[in-house]
Amino acid sequence: MAAWLALGSSMPCESASVTVDVAADRRAISPLIYGVNWASPRQLRELNSPLNRYGGNSTSRYNWRLNASNRGRDWFYESTPEESAVPGERADRFIRETLAGGATPMITIPMLEWVARLGPGRAKLASFSIAKYGPQQARDDQWFPDAGNGLRTDGSPVRGNDPQDAHVRAGPVFQQPWVERLVTTWGAAARGGIPYYILDNEPSLWHANHRDVHPAGTSMDELRDRIVDYARRIKSVDPGARVVAPEEWGWTAYFRSGRDQQWGSEHGWSGPFPDRSTHGDWPYLPWLLRELAELQRKTGRRLLDVFSVHYYPQGGESSDDVSTDKQLLRARSTRSLWDPLYVDESWIADRVVLIPRLHAWVDNYYPGTAIAITEYDWGAERHISGALAQADVLGIFGREGVALATRWEAPAVGTPVYRAFQLYRNYDGAGSTFGDVSVRVGVENPDRLAAFAAERSSDGALTVILLNKSLQTAERVTIRLTHFSHRDVAHTWQLTAANEVLRLPNVAVAGDRMAFEAPAQSATLLVLPRRPGRVSR
Repeated sequence: MAAWLALGSSMPCESASVTVDVAADRRAISPLIYGVNWASPRQLRELNSPLNRYGGNSTSRYNWRLNASNRGRDWFYESTPEESAVPGERADRFIRETLAGGATPMITIPMLEWVARLGPGRAKLASFSIAKYGPQQARDDQWFPDAGNGLRTDGSPVRGNDPQDAHVRAGPVFQQPWVERLVTTWGAAARGGIPYYILDNEPSLWHANHRDVHPAGTSMDELRDRIVDYARRIKSVDPGARVVAPEEWGWTAYFRSGRDQQWGSEHGWSGPFPDRSTHGDWPYLPWLLRELAELQRKTGRRLLDVFSVHYYPQGGESSDDVSTDKQLLRARSTRSLWDPLYVDESWIADRVVLIPRLHAWVDNYYPGTAIAITEYDWGAERHISGALAQADVLGIFGREGVALATRWEAPAVGTPVYRAFQLYRNYDGAGSTFGDVSVRVGVENPDRLAAFAAERSSDGALTVILLNKSLQTAERVTIRLTHFSHRDVAHTWQLTAANEVLRLPNVAVAGDRMAFEAPAQSATLLVLPRRPGRVSR
């Protein structure tokens, strides 16, 4: 029996057992699950992150010719210039910095069909000008006082505004030359250019986030037709590019189009919902997959390569709240990503089973399509509970076969969530990573102790991450290994509330077992070198 090695301070302690079977449930882990949004070169290098997404509401109305954007409801519906007047400079700078950080860029192409317009001398313009539409509940007092929030002083929305106040029409004919310019500047995807083109952002919320130019909820047919049109044009310019869509925002949007969401908000969310009713009561995203698959069957041409959604837990976990109840919920709610027994504790009040659900939809309606979660955030970026949730999410993505994931946004340098990424991607400061072939792990209670294991193809090492989610109790962890020939030692790194990824004393492995004590709220990485000249047992 292995001796106990205490790696933490003295505290109340419980016992837990973990089993790792290296021969079972083997599945390749995509390196693209460790992506982020809007990261700097430094962040990309230190996180060893392979993917950087240029996305979000500010990309939906980006005018590449003027190098200007409008953030919609996020910031007073203002059309705002970038610092440079060079066409496409904001995206080009993003690509340049992404490549400098050693990562791959993902670029969003707008489909909203209105993009920002500027005034004389590149002046800002307002969709809801107070001078034109009257007093409103709020305005941009500091930067542009004429820009209102589109709500009258009694709270009613300003209606009937002219989109041309701050925008110009910009359909696919406007966007195709931008893709051509990107390919000319950076090369085709097959030759190291832009491999991923994202089609806009959260289209079922256009009527809310961009109501000044798209006040009606997006219908199922409208989104399908736009995806088809824009994807065809992108692939006509760069046949090797991969198209990513529909980038929908969350649970409601998986089942109901923008038209039905708008109708539901106005009618108390009681059916029948008009858009679904006219489409045989098909849920929104499965219907979209089926339609695109049918188009490929008829034409022989695939237009959607990556089926992407966003997911934010809905019980307040994405906030900075670190009260005891919120920390415990944050630790539990990652189960919504995979566990068929877990009933989400927010207003969703259902079994989300997100990743298996996405796999099933693709398998049933559009086989061969990769799945992606291109925005997510479990909050508490500057607290250990956020770090443990992030580490849990990354382990789940790998085990469950997500092809691509990008956190919104990149965590700030040096925060606990930043360290959680490093535990997987750069734990020793020299670019060493968690393994790339997931293997079976058994735990008794994932709300208390979660664990993930993977073999590393480069050297055959077995890597194991254990997350003690308990707020106050250490865990005496016994790990039993099968089908792995090791060197009788595990190299160890650990992240705690002290916010350092520390190299700790090695843990001895006696036969098929090792044991150690993990402090409360800690993430521990064990790296077991493979015995040379031996194969796994």
